[in-house]
Amino acid sequence: MDIETPPVLRDTPKAQGDRRGLVMVHTGNGKGKSTAAFGLAVRAHGRGKKVKIYQFMKVPSARFGEHRLFEQLGIPIEGLGDGFSWKSRDLAHSAELAQAGWSKAEAAIRAGEHFMVVLDEIMYPLRYGWITLETVLTCLRERPSSVTVVLTGRNAPAELIELADTVTEMTLIKHHFNAGVPAQRGIED
Repeated sequence: MDIETPPVLRDTPKAQGDRRGLVMVHTGNGKGKSTAAFGLAVRAHGRGKKVKIYQFMKVPSARFGEHRLFEQLGIPIEGLGDGFSWKSRDLAHSAELAQAGWSKAEAAIRAGEHFMVVLDEIMYPLRYGWITLETVLTCLRERPSSVTVVLTGRNAPAELIELADTVTEMTLIKHHFNAGVPAQRGIED
């Protein structure tokens, strides 16, 4: 590792625009997309901002680590699905749940009552055609200017990336699964 001298002067210009709601996308094959979105939600909540989290692939009764923490913090989180497609017993029902979930999320975004709305794992129902991309894009374009929307999931569509203000791609460099280490509570949940 090379040692660097710490900068003593700012190396980027200070932004001059107005503060406004953002569209943020966390995508890619690496780990950390949902975790990053949850970190933003906690940060906003810590500043007294109203936050709502929708999880498109988790069941409403899910009790993963994030659900337990958000319950303690008073951050509403809602599962909208019936698990990942390989766990579903009825994909038509999964599609119906995704569409009903999108209706809830869209209403929350358009109402403008939340500083931040997180749409966790929304890329799956988009890719499967359960929710139309144009409906999501239209909502994002028409949302109140004060609302930030964070969308997560692998393979974000190019149109969404183009619309977004901030896009982060999580890149897989190394993963413990490849060494045969299974998912662990507190890390993958």
